[in-house]
Amino acid sequence: MIVEERMYVLHTEVNIADYMAIYTSEGLPVQREILGGFLGYFTTEIGTQNQLIHFWAYADLEERRKRREKLAAQPAWQGCLMKIRPMIRTMENRILLPTAFSPWPGVPLSGQ
Repeated sequence: MIVEERMYVLHTEVNIADYMAIYTSEGLPVQREILGGFLGYFTTEIGTQNQLIHFWAYADLEERRKRREKLAAQPAWQGCLMKIRPMIRTMENRILLPTAFSPWPGVPLSGQ
């Protein structure tokens, strides 16, 4: 299993509630259906402000590639992107490999 961590920082003039209203009604439903493996979506309270961090689990990089390709071809997702992308100042993503003792779904805990 791999975990994708995606981090977005919104422009300072963007109200995070406006972004979230669009994303939760238009983007998240499409992503959950196509990407699967939704682990969580977070905002920062201390540290980088106007930052959003979300996590997605995949069996491997090939599954991620196929699902993200399918998402990119989805008109509803493209419509959402047209609204939210101008709100985003920076984007970063990382692929994380859980350790054997990480309590993520699908990852056995040490000793089990």
